[in-house]
Amino acid sequence: MPSTRDLRRRIRSVKGTQQLTKAMKMVAAAKLRRAQQRIVQARPYSATLARVLASLAARTEHTHPLLRPSKGETAWLVVVTSDKGLCGAFNSNLLREASVLLQSGRWESVEIVAVGRKAVDHFRKRGYAVVHAETEMMSHLTAQDGPKLADEFIRSYTSGQVGSVWLMYNRFLSLIRHERVLARLLPVEPPAEPDLAEPNVDYIYEPDAKTLLAELLPRHVQIQVQTALYDSAAAEQAARMTAMDAATKNAHDMIKHLTLVYNRTRQAAITKELIEIVSGAQALEE
Repeated sequence: MPSTRDLRRRIRSVKGTQQLTKAMKMVAAAKLRRAQQRIVQARPYSATLARVLASLAARTEHTHPLLRPSKGETAWLVVVTSDKGLCGAFNSNLLREASVLLQSGRWESVEIVAVGRKAVDHFRKRGYAVVHAETEMMSHLTAQDGPKLADEFIRSYTSGQVGSVWLMYNRFLSLIRHERVLARLLPVEPPAEPDLAEPNVDYIYEPDAKTLLAELLPRHVQIQVQTALYDSAAAEQAARMTAMDAATKNAHDMIKHLTLVYNRTRQAAITKELIEIVSGAQALEE
């Protein structure tokens, strides 16, 4: 049975951990508000741009290299995780699903683009081909990070180095819920069939339709990547906030249990000393 000194030391240690997890929860809550605001503002722009692009592609006969299949045979799987841990199963579930997907034989040849230190460490330890790694991006995410990555994907795709590019990330839904998403980034998904209720007419474009496609398609890819990064950042902070809240509650329960054990041990020691004193006094009297 542990001594009272060991129990006091353990209680102090758990209280220190509780203060740390409580502080991390508050920091994650502050970061979550900013991350949630960014993704809420980004989604309408992304959806509107996709609708404009679909309408334009459906009404014009012009095409673009990003809409056509590439000559490349290798697929790139872009896995977006966090740079830091202590966010529950946020990273482990996504990486486990990515590993299962890689072993399923969906692509004959596949290479990894790892965004986030957790993804980089995971795939490098398991011997996967990581062609591009970002270990600090998610900790200091800016509005230029998504376009920078997207431009690299576009260059590799149009040059024939890559046959397709896929995005895998956690999509933020609410404070306690996020979902894992696998989406094809390149070639750009063909637009949906036009609404039959609308008249099948074309428009006069200024500038011309070819120039509009050349401008909108790369921007569409950039916005998709940036939205995925914002989604992952918001989901990460929500997962960390939930995990730290659970850790704080567990520490509170552990402190209560240790305090109860400490009081029982202390009372047992006092009772034992009293019994020894009384027994010694009786022995002297006899």
